[in-house]
Amino acid sequence: MQLGWIGLGHMGVPMATRLLDGGHGLTVYNRTYEKTAPLTERGATAVKEAQDVVRQSDIVFVMLADGPAVASVLESVTDNLTGKTIVNLSTISPEETKKMARLVEERDGIYLESPVSGSVPVAESGQLVLLAGGDADVVTACQPYLDLLGKETIHFGSHGSGSAAKLAINLLLAVVGQGVAETLLLGEGAGLEKEKLIQMISASGMNTPLFTGKRDMYRKNDFPSAFPLRLMAKDLGLITAEAKRQQIKLPLAQATDASYAEAKPTYDDADMAAIYLALQEK
Repeated sequence: MQLGWIGLGHMGVPMATRLLDGGHGLTVYNRTYEKTAPLTERGATAVKEAQDVVRQSDIVFVMLADGPAVASVLESVTDNLTGKTIVNLSTISPEETKKMARLVEERDGIYLESPVSGSVPVAESGQLVLLAGGDADVVTACQPYLDLLGKETIHFGSHGSGSAAKLAINLLLAVVGQGVAETLLLGEGAGLEKEKLIQMISASGMNTPLFTGKRDMYRKNDFPSAFPLRLMAKDLGLITAEAKRQQIKLPLAQATDASYAEAKPTYDDADMAAIYLALQEK
């Protein structure tokens, strides 16, 4: 089975590397061709057009920044989709997912959504959680490859359900990130040492793998990007739009959306935990 990969950003490179290290042939494409180098050094074949990936592969994994990017790529390969399986790992809205599924299936292709929960270090270690939406038989067929990418695949149901799950978990991610930042700032404002506040959180029931993974960022006031703040801001926009579509009120989502949106121009490519710096400046 020949595999293809489209999109070599923060998450794409470590995830595609997992497939290569698993012994699979891989054809890769990225809009900026130079970013294919880490994969070609490991034996991947790089091409300069997305349609060449689809033409040369049986299963194509797509990991792009947003819905318009996914749509642009899939619309450019419509002549080559017959019999191909597209596995979209990108975070897009449920409605965008359904549209992409129709586009692929109308061209006699197969579509599976499987956005992921986790950041770059988690992707590197193959510990992502994959949130699948689509036909159960397709999930089963793709499972050997999904198992290389993550520790668990949760199949939520039909097209759109995996994307809805991703928005739900990323809402919790954003709220926790905002909460940690505000906790530190409240304590520091009262004259408490930040290191002791970090020690307190680490020893408490509020400790999480997320906090553990970002603890040194808070210590050093240095936020190298494991999950860029700009993508968190983008996802919060999708979350608030989905809440509006469902006609439900999510006050924390609205407040957190506004906070990350305000921070985005300054901390665009920093880690999402840099919301701490943005709030500190205010």
